[in-house]
Amino acid sequence: MSEENTEVLDTSIDVEAEATPGTKKAPKTVARLEEEGDIAADYLEGLLDIADLDGDIDIDVENDRASLAIMGGKLSHLVGQDGEVLDAIQELTRLAVQTSTGDRSRLMLDIDGFRAGRRKELTALAEKMAEQAKTTGASIKLDPMNAFERKIIHDTIQTLGLSSESDGEDPNRFVVIYPA
Repeated sequence: MSEENTEVLDTSIDVEAEATPGTKKAPKTVARLEEEGDIAADYLEGLLDIADLDGDIDIDVENDRASLAIMGGKLSHLVGQDGEVLDAIQELTRLAVQTSTGDRSRLMLDIDGFRAGRRKELTALAEKMAEQAKTTGASIKLDPMNAFERKIIHDTIQTLGLSSESDGEDPNRFVVIYPA
């Protein structure tokens, strides 16, 4: 064997990166989430360049996940009907981050303020339906929603002191709000 072919394979295992089966991984550090945000922003800038679109990308960390927002002119077609295109771009961005880091990303993407506006609408809906559940004493079944929308409902209901749970299977998964 010549010296040129004496390559050593690194077979060491990163113990911190691997979770023991049946246990949760430790939360990512802010630095790691910021790194995810930077990787995602680079990916999104590339997409905007390919599509010849202008947009400013803001990176933040909130609720233990990287959060990115693209604001600018004429981006509504990147949101699509009911956020379908936005969801697809978010998933592609998560995959780009996972490819780069080796870890699954839970990053959230907002384009043109769509998710921020939807958050306000859903918070108001949850508050209204919580009041209805309290008044009638009956559980309230909401229309099917995606995971992002259900999370907003659950968080709002929990804040109001009631309980809720998701039922059904995607894409028809919905929230049921229970009276106190």
